[in-house]
Amino acid sequence: MSWTIEDERLGDVAAIRALTLDAFDGKPFSDGDEADVIDRLRADGDLLLSLVVRDGDSVIGQVTYSKAVLANGDAGWMVVGPIAVEPSRQGEGIGRALMEAGEAAMRALGAKGITVLGDPKLYARFGYVQHTAMTLDGELGEYLQVKSFGATIPATTISYKPAFG
Repeated sequence: MSWTIEDERLGDVAAIRALTLDAFDGKPFSDGDEADVIDRLRADGDLLLSLVVRDGDSVIGQVTYSKAVLANGDAGWMVVGPIAVEPSRQGEGIGRALMEAGEAAMRALGAKGITVLGDPKLYARFGYVQHTAMTLDGELGEYLQVKSFGATIPATTISYKPAFG
């Protein structure tokens, strides 16, 4: 493994944008807005954590975390995503390493758990569970998955920061 995981640096913004656009280009589950979401989270002050995978001077992976907004006011639940890995480097364990490092960082911040919208088959490998007491209104609700760090998953509706649109 020649790459390292570290916090995003100010000079990484353009590389993260390019990586995200490349990673999601042409994907059926993408609306093409992922890079804009990261930029808006950053601009709104809602980007809780951005980790990058660096191979030399190149950013080859990135994951974003923000706070979830729950209708019952329960704090401590986070949102993971977008997450991107350079297409030519997929399959090297970069995405898994990003998820594990991000989860460790969220635990260290005292998070109760993490939520994600995505492919249930993929995220189940990381311990995310679909169809919990936490719900998301709308057509994407079936893709909401939650990973608790021991807290009871509240019976409430989740929404996302304005950056998600």
